[in-house]
Amino acid sequence: MSNSNATPATADLNPGDWTSREIRQQPAAWSETRAALAAIEPAARRFLAPLLARQNLRIILTGAGSSAYLGRCIAPELGASLGLRVEAIATTDLVAGPRLYFQRDVPTLLVSFARSGNSPESLAAVELAERSISECYQLIITCNADGALYRRESGKRSTLAVLLPDMTHDRGFAMTSSFSSMLLAAWSLFAPATFTDDACTRIGRAGAITLDAAPALLRPLLARRFRRTVYLGSCGLHGLANEAALKLLELSDGGVAALSESTLGFRHGPKTFVTPDCLAVVFLSSDRLTRRYDLDLVRELASDGIAGRVLALSGADTDLAGIDVWVVPGMTGASDAQLAFPYLVFAQLYAYGISLALGCTPDNPSAAGVVSRVVKGVTIHRAED
Repeated sequence: MSNSNATPATADLNPGDWTSREIRQQPAAWSETRAALAAIEPAARRFLAPLLARQNLRIILTGAGSSAYLGRCIAPELGASLGLRVEAIATTDLVAGPRLYFQRDVPTLLVSFARSGNSPESLAAVELAERSISECYQLIITCNADGALYRRESGKRSTLAVLLPDMTHDRGFAMTSSFSSMLLAAWSLFAPATFTDDACTRIGRAGAITLDAAPALLRPLLARRFRRTVYLGSCGLHGLANEAALKLLELSDGGVAALSESTLGFRHGPKTFVTPDCLAVVFLSSDRLTRRYDLDLVRELASDGIAGRVLALSGADTDLAGIDVWVVPGMTGASDAQLAFPYLVFAQLYAYGISLALGCTPDNPSAAGVVSRVVKGVTIHRAED
């Protein structure tokens, strides 16, 4: 990529706000998260091992907003790895239609992701699961010791409540280190053979390199002031694209239109989103088959000549002559689950830079107050009401 200096400090991290600090601290937060998990490893193994050995176990990964996208990042690869039924279903769906999702006679592990643990839907989803499923187990992964979810569920016989270090409890509006730390925690709990200490050290280095490289990489993109951005990815990286688009919408206060889609799904209508004022970002998969589909679309977007710019992020060198590619150093051979971390940091940094360029306040970007850090205004209705 070109290292043009057309835009000054908007690509740099401003140490004066929470959002900046929370993006910057992620490699350290991941290390602290691993240490916290090591301390509870025996208890986690005792809780999870018997459940994961059951071939009839259903796993539901849930949360609201960014926490829902965590499940979408994990579900495809985790299901294949465990050989179990793994589904990502948002709390907002579980609460709105519990009879459509919960199955009384199917043993279920509900995995709840919660930054604060105070979301009305998160609390309601747990209650509904306990009432609706005969054999229900809960895994709570949260960043807030004072959250209602952690306080209420801790110590229950059928529940494992995992509390991450306080530094992961983001104070800024948008989830950054909360998201990535809960993502790492889930992978570490469910796939310890893949997310080893060495693998996590490698991920941390890639995150730090991304932070260091960001200003030079982002300046030419920020200088263009794109009014639209589309993030594209396949399988679990589609879930990451969901989160990347949401970060941009949140931190720009809706000032940049953001869309996310799967690589193959993009041609089926959503491609009309692309205009000369659009940045298209493709998260390239490391899977040999999946990557071929990703590369086909990157080449097609470049050949169309409609998008203002096409950028591919990759974990390995690839032949894309004349197309912008950023290869994350040190991640050759990494799985998509591992690549998600530096890819995510890149998307957060771009959203942060756009926020500053538009004159938003990253810690509280919603000037009209239409959204809040912990969602408000939700009334939980009971089916019997």
